[in-house]
Amino acid sequence: MNPTIARLSSQALLGRRRGVVLVLIPAVLLLLAVIVGLLTDDVAVGYDAVTSLGFTLALPLVALLAATAVLGPEVDDGSIVYLLSKPVSRHVVAVSKFVIAWAATMVLGALPVLVAGLVLDVGDLRQALAWGVGAAVAGTAYTALFLALAAFTRHAVVVGLLFALLWEGVLGNLLDGIRWLAIGPWGREVAAAVSDRVPSPEVGLTYAVVAAVLVTAGSVWFTGDRLRSFTLRGDE
Repeated sequence: MNPTIARLSSQALLGRRRGVVLVLIPAVLLLLAVIVGLLTDDVAVGYDAVTSLGFTLALPLVALLAATAVLGPEVDDGSIVYLLSKPVSRHVVAVSKFVIAWAATMVLGALPVLVAGLVLDVGDLRQALAWGVGAAVAGTAYTALFLALAAFTRHAVVVGLLFALLWEGVLGNLLDGIRWLAIGPWGREVAAAVSDRVPSPEVGLTYAVVAAVLVTAGSVWFTGDRLRSFTLRGDE
């Protein structure tokens, strides 16, 4: 990891308007948890609604915004060429940017899911922790995948939204087999292993962990390889 690149990536992440959106997403989730907790008599129904919303919508949105913020603008304005002209390994650049985006996803994506669970049912720490751990696993894979998309195409936000909302959301609810190729169910499987109160998508804990690790490692490697190809072609 390169400290200079990490610092510049942090500034890009927090210094742009999307940084405000990054903060608003978890804020809205936590506000919703408070409102549901106050208005809903059935804690179980409100808990499932809020945690599922945070896991399936807020988490991937935060990961998408964070990943595209640390890399996408540099590709769009061409400053990535200057960065890559330095004698720094392209994979070091990729890892540095991934770490910053990952940290933002954990703080603004995974942690609010855990806190929302505690707000709704402070007496069930294990279930809230399960959702938090599952969100951390899924958020890590989401961040790496969306970072690879940002390196691959200028339309990473659109493609990422289609993946999260259409593939994992709409089609995931209609076609049972998609759970094997969707990051959200992998995170849920890990959460179910921590607490039996989290519904399991039944993909198997070993499969979920291995799939998440492979997607994360493969996506970060692809990002570095794509950046190397970027300088050789110079056509972006």
